[in-house]
Order: sequence, then C-alpha cells, then structure tokens
Amino acid sequence: MPSLNEIRGTFLDYFGKADHAVVPSAPLVPQNDPTLLFVNAGMVPFKNIFTGAETPAHPRAASSQKCVRAGGKHNDLDNVGYTARHHTFFEMLGNFSFGDYFKEQAIHHAWTLLTGEFKLPKEKLLVTVYHTDDEAAALWKKIAGLGDDKIIRIPTNDNFWSMGDTGPCGPCSEIFYDHGEGIPGGPPGSPDEDGDRFIEIWNLVFMQFEQLAGGERVSLPKPSIDTGMGLERIAAVLQGQHDNYDIDLFKTLIAASVELTGVKAEGAQAPSHRVIADHLRSSSFLLADGVSPSNEGRGYVLRRIMRRAMRHAYLLGAQEPLMHRLAPTLVREMGQAYPELRRAEASIVETLRQEEERFRTTLGRGMGLLDEATAKLSAGGVLDGETAFKLYDTYGFPLDLTQDAVRAKGLTVDTDGFDAAMQKQREMARANWAGSGQQGAAAAWFSIKEKVGATAFVGYETTETTGVVKAIVVDGHEVESARAGETVEVLLDRTSFYAESGGQAGDTGVLEANGRENRVLDTQKQAGDLHVHRVELSGDLKVGDAVVASVDAERRHTTRSNHSAAHLVHAALHHVLGPHVAQKGQMVDGERMRFDFSHGGPLTPEELDKIEAEVNAVIRQNVPAETQEMAPQEAIEAGAVALFGEKYGDSVRVLTLGKSLTDQAKAYSVELCGGTHVARTGDIALFKIVSEQGVAAGVRRIEALTGEAARRFLLDQAGVAKSLADQFKTPVAEVASRVDALIADRKRLEKELAEAKKQLALGGGGAASGPEDVNGVALIARVLDGVGGKELRGVAEEFKKQLTSGVVALVGTSDGKAAVTVAVTSDLTTKFSAADLAKAAVIAMGGQGAGGKADFAQGGAPDDSKAQEGLAAVKAALAG
Repeated sequence: MPSLNEIRGTFLDYFGKADHAVVPSAPLVPQNDPTLLFVNAGMVPFKNIFTGAETPAHPRAASSQKCVRAGGKHNDLDNVGYTARHHTFFEMLGNFSFGDYFKEQAIHHAWTLLTGEFKLPKEKLLVTVYHTDDEAAALWKKIAGLGDDKIIRIPTNDNFWSMGDTGPCGPCSEIFYDHGEGIPGGPPGSPDEDGDRFIEIWNLVFMQFEQLAGGERVSLPKPSIDTGMGLERIAAVLQGQHDNYDIDLFKTLIAASVELTGVKAEGAQAPSHRVIADHLRSSSFLLADGVSPSNEGRGYVLRRIMRRAMRHAYLLGAQEPLMHRLAPTLVREMGQAYPELRRAEASIVETLRQEEERFRTTLGRGMGLLDEATAKLSAGGVLDGETAFKLYDTYGFPLDLTQDAVRAKGLTVDTDGFDAAMQKQREMARANWAGSGQQGAAAAWFSIKEKVGATAFVGYETTETTGVVKAIVVDGHEVESARAGETVEVLLDRTSFYAESGGQAGDTGVLEANGRENRVLDTQKQAGDLHVHRVELSGDLKVGDAVVASVDAERRHTTRSNHSAAHLVHAALHHVLGPHVAQKGQMVDGERMRFDFSHGGPLTPEELDKIEAEVNAVIRQNVPAETQEMAPQEAIEAGAVALFGEKYGDSVRVLTLGKSLTDQAKAYSVELCGGTHVARTGDIALFKIVSEQGVAAGVRRIEALTGEAARRFLLDQAGVAKSLADQFKTPVAEVASRVDALIADRKRLEKELAEAKKQLALGGGGAASGPEDVNGVALIARVLDGVGGKELRGVAEEFKKQLTSGVVALVGTSDGKAAVTVAVTSDLTTKFSAADLAKAAVIAMGGQGAGGKADFAQGGAPDDSKAQEGLAAVKAALAG
C-alpha cells in the first residue's frame, strides 16, 4: 500500500519523465492575484500564464500545490471534521500544458498514470465530458477503451470551466472512482449522484476558448491544459479507504492527538480529532508561509482555523494547550516534501502555544455566556445574532466556531443579526479588511515586459548608469511621450535604481535627459522584474530618449547600512531569544530600520542590550560582506535563512555578514536576499535600538538607527542628560540617583497631601455636623472641594465607621469635574445598593453611570457645579 508521500512522488516523477518541469509549490499567499486570500487551486500560480500576461519558462509543468479553502467563496470550514472529504488544507496534484499538448495527450497521461503507475482497475473508473465535447468522448474510447456507458455527457457547468465572466474557459472531463455497491449513490448525472459511491478523483480542464465581454466565445490560438487531482482523495483510493481521514497521514496525526488527550477517536469525539488534525495542517502551513494570527484579513482566517481546533481540544478535555505539541508530528510526516515546515518548526510551535494560551483565557467565559444564552432554547431554536457577535467581539469566537458549538444542541445562529451587528461596528470604527493588500500586476506592464524584456539591474555595482527609455506609463496607460510638469512611470533598459522589494525601499535620485534633471520619487517592481521609476518631469521625455540614471548615493548608503543591520538583528534575535523567532516583515530606507518578528512578549532591557551589543560587535569586525548566486534549495541546505512565504526564482543571492562570535570558522548571518548591502560590516559604523513594541498578537517590532543617525541620536540623549546635570548641579553619572530621590520625595508629599485632605474633609477627625435622617436612614452627605476620587474612598470609609447603620454619599470636586463615592453599611445592602445610589448621583450630574458593589461604589461626572444635585438624587432614592 503506497504512502501519501510515495503517491505524491510517483505523480511528480511520472510527469518529470514526460518532459514536464516539476515546479515546487507556490506559497499559500498568492503572488499574482490580489483578489484571493489564499491559493485555493493548483492553477492559481499559473494564472498569468493562462491569461497570456506572462510567457511560461517551460511549455509544460507539474506540481503538488498547497491549497487552503477556509474563507470567502471557497469556504469548507463548517464541514471539516464531519464529512469524509472536506479539508481546509489540501494538496492539488496537477499537470499543465501552456499551449503545448492538448486533449489527447492529457487523457493519455491521466489514463496511463491511473491504470499503469497506480494500477487502478479499469472497471472501477468512469469519466464525464461536457455534453457537446465529442472530441473528448472519442479520445476516451480510443485511449482507454471505455464504452458509452462509462463516458457520461454532462450538460451543466459542472463540466465547463471558466476563470471568470470573461477570459479563458473550456470543457472539462472528470474521472470518477467507483467505491462499490456497498456504498449508497449513483453515477454522475443520475438522480442519486450526491451519494458517496462514485467519487471524483481528477479533473482535466481543456482550456480552448476565450469568453469575450459581449457573450461571444472564440477559440484560443494555443489551447492549454489544466488538471487537478486531490492528493488526499487519490491516497484514499490507493490505500483502500473510502474516507480521507483514514489515510496514513491522518491516522498518524489523529493517533498523536489521541495519545496526548487520552480520548479515543470514536463516536461523538471522532469529529474533534479530525478537526484538530486538519486544522493543524492548515495552521502550520500558513504560519510557515508567513501568515500571523490577527483580527483581519488572512490573519483572521488563520485565527479562526486555530481557534476552532483549540475549541475541539477543549471539548476533548485537554487540560493543557495541545496544538503546539502535535506540530512536530506533522513536520516529521510532511517536512521532507515541504522543507519550509522544518525551517519554521520552532516558530510554528511557539505561535500555536501562545495563541492557545490566549484563547483558553477567554474560552471558559465565552462558553459560559453561550450556555446561558442557549439554556432556554430547544432543538431547532435560533441563537440571536447580538449574542453571537458579542462572543466574536468580546471573547474572540469566530461565527463558525459559535455555529459549530450550538450545532451539537440542534440549534442554529441568526447570521443576519450577526452580520448587522458586525456592520454596525464597522461603521462605528473602521472598514473591515478588503482584498489581500497586495498590488496586482498591471496588465500594461506585462504587455510591456513581453515587448522589451526584463530590466537589467546594475545597482549592485554602481549608483550611476546610462540607459534608454523603453516605456512611459501614465495612469496605467502606455504613452509614447510626456510633457514637463507631469508625474509618470518610466522604464529603462538598464538601471542602477533598486526597486522596492523584500522590505527595502525603492531608490530615489535623478534621471538626466535632454539636458534636464528629472526627479525620481520612487522605484517599484512591476511584472516580476521590471524596475519602474516614478518620475516628476522637469522637461519633455519620450520613448527612445537616452538618460543618465543617478541614484541618491547618500540615501542608498544609509539604506544599505540599515538593511545589513536588519540581517544582523535577525541573527541576534535568534541567539538571544531562541529559534522560534521568525521575521514577520521589515522596512529599511534612508531614515531607519524597522524589523518585525514573532515573539510572545516584550523584550527586557537586558535582552535589548544583548542584541545591540552583538550587532555592534559584528560591525566592529569590519569583515567583507560576501554574496553568492545559488539555487534556492542549495542555499537553504547550506544553512541560509529563507523568509517564510517568499517565492524565490531559479537563482538567488546569498548574503553572508560577519563571523560567529563564538566560532570564528562560522558565519554570523547567512540569508537569501536580493537587496543592496554594505561592502564591509564596518560600513554600518554604529547601531542603536530606539524602540521596541508590540504591533500584533505575538509580533514585536524593533526600530533602530545606524551610522550618523545613530550618532546624532546618542548625542541628543547625552545632551538631555547634560542639561539635567546642569539643572541639578551634579555630575551626569549622578543624575539617575537624583531623579530617583525626587520621585521618592514626590510620592511622600503626595501621600502626606492626601492624608491632609482626608483629615480636612473629616473636619479634623470628626464630622463637621452629624448625619441627617432620610426616611429613617442615617445619611452623611458632603461636597468636598479639592478632593479627588482616590482620596474619597478613605474619607468615605472613615465616615462609615461613625455610623452604626447608614449611608455615606460624597462628591469631590476638582478642576471642574466631580468624583462620586457612596458607601452603605452591611445591614442595609439588601435594601440599598451603593452602585445604584452612585449611578443616580452621577446621572443627575450629567455623567453616564457608576461601578461597584452593594456596599461601595464610585463614578465620575463632567460638571462639578451640579454636586448638590447629585447628593439630592441620593436623598431622593433613599426617600423612595
């Protein structure tokens, strides 16, 4: 029985021998489609090729593509764990022809692989074709020898694929496997086709038409092939299983879950183990591709997946966080096929642990609210949308987690009410995330790239070069010329300007043309490898003009220093904090370095000092920086650090900086990076961290300066210290102790002042006048000028001691505002609540309310002129 890993290998080996370029899976974050949250099909990485925007590097390809469907239109989350074949993460095996072979070879490959390599019995297979696709039907008869009873014509869109309302489209041919008469269901196209007997295992898309906007459909000049076969589905077939969760990979993951929870995967507990196994895969792969849990966009979907699994761990009775303890099992099973899992293992484990610990702090309270809200609902009832939204907004329960929880009780959720509450929040706060945030590849630039080719970048060697204008774009449209005063995008055949990439800002500078200097405001990448200059024209410019491209050399130098320092910081973070640290983003420019990384909490002053000291120690080594061109996998195997979720080309630059501080035979930092860097570590000169803060759950940010900017920062700090020393008339070294002494003196004086105010309010130790009687209740009611909320509590307690039974109501006034304090003796708390009395006083004074308990409460109001009205409201409440 072949393992899942062996099945994947057999597929890729077969197509590799059939002259297909076997390409690695693209990251789950789409590189070329801003409309998608995640790659959700095997063809997504090739979309621009199929639309004609890009020219393929190879005429045919094969891949095992990582896919996630857990948000938007393609959302399988609700079904996962309860059906045999729904997953949030899956692998799509595919072979692709880009205008090379077509239907006959696609069908030949599919049949040969299934019946030859995988040895599936012919009698177990049947196919569907689009009802008008006589060519495909004839080819199935010719190649596979299938009769008409095994070639089913389908007249619906199930067998006609399209990329959208317009664009490439074509008929499909789906291959089904018959699991046998013992399983209910009929063949596709029959009344009982929704049964589980006949399962689709492979879809062949014959991309032969283009759908035009007016409804017309024309033949493509170069028809193409796009196929997709779910690895989990074919593994179930080849391993003699009907359920995807019974294949070897899931058996291993579920067995680990069973071992750690002590709960068998049987009966009502079986779906929970399945959810955990599936969601472990999607969570780990998303983390490995650089996605972090958050409250919006991709991060929100990841958090939903994580928390759904974590809730099921809670249902299984797991006393400690579970998911992070399962991650090593997943890495052992899938790390060979997907090395990014191994590289990111420490970060995956730490992020899962942190997220589950956070979730567990709110899970119990949220479940309590949910139980209370559903206690009076019977089967078939509906949980109101407001409660579902409160669970989401206050306790972090995604809607589908709440739906999942109430489903066990036979209930549903008012999703319209939830959506209305969500919309209300969005309108009150800010618009929710929309789109991926990535810049889509403009069609105009792909067209230009086809005509002129990639930009020759010479900026590693020089900051000035000559070039020729190859294209000018204004508002997304290509033009032949532009006039002085316009701001345009300019493409040269060669340039020394670095285009923004990998967190390094694009260069600025000057393009000199026709005797005029035109200011370059920014440089961005388009269509993969075009360096496009955004230029403010001071003179006319046309395609074909010769230019001299001069980068702002001082800004480039500082940017290089900051970028190299970021690499050193990355290495130092690993050394000081641990291997779980993963880069979560960076921005380096001519001003400063900003570096985001995964870590569970604030860095201590000692940790920051160690990081800063390490970086400066490597800077002082003043050793040459080394760069090499290598294949990505070769570089990673040699120890280079690759960024999670980054897609690298066939060749990458590997940057080595410094020597290890503990072993001079080893390098300090080795990373894949296409940016510009210093020639020697000493060129950075000086490194200084200026801030460290949290930017998201589990993500911290360090900002730092280098070189002259760092020197000026330190000089300014020294200036502040010198100014204080002059004011204190003491040496700089003693300023800190003098400040500590002043703070201690202030605290002492504040304490003495508070006590003096308290005694003054009490009239020197006793009440200025005794309590008044209100409806048989002894009441001490006072307005105390200059007494704040903090002091009022002590005063109220002292007054309360003077009463055997009664109420104390105090209003302190200060700076135009008022503080209210109410205290009630224990014998009266069943009759009068301090919280209710304080609230009445605050509302009478124009405030919103008060908080506290039956015996003591406090609140505040914006207008101290209404103090007497507040006391009157307390008296009225006592009077009934």
